[in-house]
Amino acid sequence: MGISEIIIPGDTPGIEWRLPVFRFKGNDPAAPKVYIQAALHADELPGTALLHFLCGRLRDAESADSIAGDITIVPQANPIGAAQSHFGELQGRFDLGSRANFNRDFPLICLRDRDNLIDGLDRYPAIDRLKRQLMHMALGADLVLDLHCDDESLQYAYIDEAFWPEASDLAAALAMDAVLLSDGESSAFEEAISFAWKYEVPGEKRTRLPGKLSVTLELRGKRDVYPDVAKADAEGLWRFLTAREVIRDESILPSMFAGPAVPLDNIEMIRSPESGTVLFHRTIGEVVAEGDLLATIITRPGMADGSIQVHAPQAGLVVTRVSDRLVRRRADLMKIACSQPSSVARKAGTLED
Repeated sequence: MGISEIIIPGDTPGIEWRLPVFRFKGNDPAAPKVYIQAALHADELPGTALLHFLCGRLRDAESADSIAGDITIVPQANPIGAAQSHFGELQGRFDLGSRANFNRDFPLICLRDRDNLIDGLDRYPAIDRLKRQLMHMALGADLVLDLHCDDESLQYAYIDEAFWPEASDLAAALAMDAVLLSDGESSAFEEAISFAWKYEVPGEKRTRLPGKLSVTLELRGKRDVYPDVAKADAEGLWRFLTAREVIRDESILPSMFAGPAVPLDNIEMIRSPESGTVLFHRTIGEVVAEGDLLATIITRPGMADGSIQVHAPQAGLVVTRVSDRLVRRRADLMKIACSQPSSVARKAGTLED
């Protein structure tokens, strides 16, 4: 295993950021190359724990000469966000200086312009230097996995329709509860990678990308950071890497994905109609029917008419739930994966900012 550091100079005197990168060299040039990163949203740590245990497995595999394809791993992809706390609470999703989401505004380029990402980095602020160098590494691979988590959540993935159903092997290997099929219309990290592949030839869009994969994995909720869970997820990624012939392990048997795979148009984003205290009646993993009571919002405590109810607009699987119990008006409460499109129009791109 080779370990290197990318040094990112800060935007103020005396500051620099160090980004450790782990590389495992494969012995088959024809095998797929893999890039995996975690904690791009620096407060989302299940992926960091997963990669800690996966690296242990990979070191053993390297000693046994059973790694076929090159594997690059960045266990903590955002040292800038990891250093940003506000009143004692780690931030990590939004840069405190620019207010930018760390997982938005990645450059949308053609693959042939990959090296331009790191040309003249001194022209850019630290957050953009970070994004460009992460993206440059990822575009050198065939399989790109960006490990995130939600708030309170099942395990699911955002997978561009250009990779489905080929990517069902990943969903099966990790025993995911659901797959959300995205439209590839945002500047999030994994969609910027797939954009470069789709437009490898400028002006000519490819709608299918065989042998490629760029995906966001949502590894349950922020608090789901436990040794047994991380080890099980590391085993899941091991199964996937074996299925894609990146690692040789004859003891691994293929499995089938049994969960729902629905387009983003079929996701009901349940939002609070008013601000107040949330009393949830349903939780993640439950299947609800149309009209089921999901939550009560106490808007004026103590008053006879001081609460309102939120009901399910259609039947579906509760995939996520917010952990906050005091919410603002129009705050996200739940994501429900449904078999039919939502009646609420959705703009192209991600479900959330």
